[in-house]
Amino acid sequence: MLDPAPEAPLPSPAARLRAVLDAPGIAVVPGCHDALGARLIARAGLPVAFLSGYAVSAARLGLPDAGLISYREMLDAGREVCAATTLPIIGDADTGFGNPVNVRRTVAGYHQAGFACVMIEDQVFPKRCGFAQGLEVAPRAEALLRLRAALDARDAIRRAGGDLLVIGRTDSRAAVGLEEALWRAEAFCDLGADIVYFEAPQSTAEMAALHRVTGATPTMLAQVEKPGRPFLAPAEAEAIGYRILLLGITLLNATIRAQQDALALIAQGTHPGPDRLLPFDELYDRVGFNAYYDMEGRYAAQPD
Repeated sequence: MLDPAPEAPLPSPAARLRAVLDAPGIAVVPGCHDALGARLIARAGLPVAFLSGYAVSAARLGLPDAGLISYREMLDAGREVCAATTLPIIGDADTGFGNPVNVRRTVAGYHQAGFACVMIEDQVFPKRCGFAQGLEVAPRAEALLRLRAALDARDAIRRAGGDLLVIGRTDSRAAVGLEEALWRAEAFCDLGADIVYFEAPQSTAEMAALHRVTGATPTMLAQVEKPGRPFLAPAEAEAIGYRILLLGITLLNATIRAQQDALALIAQGTHPGPDRLLPFDELYDRVGFNAYYDMEGRYAAQPD
């Protein structure tokens, strides 16, 4: 009996992300902080996931996104997430964890971990989340050198036969002002960033202004459930020109809320009950037991 034909290899993670960007419609991209979250995103039928530094810092360390998490900790989380799913994963690489040489090492390490794309931002090091107090960005020259180092690392990966995309992110809208944010977004496009991300636009007019300077370069809009921040439906963001709609901390928020609600009931001497919990069989499946048993069955000893 002939062995079955081998399956065709999957395109690279970067190629899969590029196909999503080239497809009609906007890509809605939830953030995750662990392998299970990435698998749930895939199970929901969404095309891309984002490994959020905010969420990983909170879930792994119990600490805020204020530059406390290290390159190694993010890389370890990234390996687990990239190995858990065939979804292309965008990796939050903060400022690259140091000077331009560190940036190059970070980009190379993220590629080796299996990421499709790496996001580099222009905050001072150590950074903090884009809506925290005390936000500062690096001077223009430093910000451009940092992104250039990331793009040089990307190009070296491509010359060696690999593939990777790089997002250039500016946080200068909140730190300096709109004109600076637009200048940096345009400069990031000119340098060759694959995607541009302008953090914290204050209105749809500012979002439209971004697209007047970015031209054909794909753009990403982050949606945060915070009072005072514009919150657009996917169709609205697409109409402005965005290709990615990022929900970076929505799943973390929902996870914390669900745990707090369950713990409040337990602390009162009661129990969350079946209406707040997955049926056991569904839980069993979500954590991978059924897939494990299917694989185990393939290698079960056959009778002679």
